Amino acid sequence: MSAGEWASHHAITALLYRYAEYVDAADFAGIGALFAKGEMTTRGMPGAIVGAEAVAKLYTHTNKVHPNGTLLTRHLTTNVIVDIDELADSATARSSFVVFQATPTVRLQPIVAGRYRDTFARNDGEWYFSQREMGVDQIGDVSDHLLIDLGDVLPG
Repeated sequence: MSAGEWASHHAITALLYRYAEYVDAADFAGIGALFAKGEMTTRGMPGAIVGAEAVAKLYTHTNKVHPNGTLLTRHLTTNVIVDIDELADSATARSSFVVFQATPTVRLQPIVAGRYRDTFARNDGEWYFSQREMGVDQIGDVSDHLLIDLGDVLPG
């Protein structure tokens, strides 16, 4: 891996991990900023959420913020595979995620797991999300995490 590819790989994985950090902190504006030039989709669901304001609004309306100002979760992103095209200023990544949660009413446990499929672009030397597809594969007790029902996004 060349020095340029290594720098790109680091910048892209930092975006993946920053997303997880922002979600756990209930920093919905931060999540939105990550998608200022991008969109989010959910496997099996029509449509896309486009741009910073729409993405922040999505998280605000779907996640339960607890009295300490966080989601009381730990989002882990694993098995990251990044493919970079330095000449085209583009990249893709595949990864898995698992979300753990512990609240006063829910003991520590994994509550959701799935996969991300991401595309990235680079402009003026800066990498950014151009698209994130989230696919939910397994779901546990999200009663103290989400304000919506995930039943519609699970595979058949």
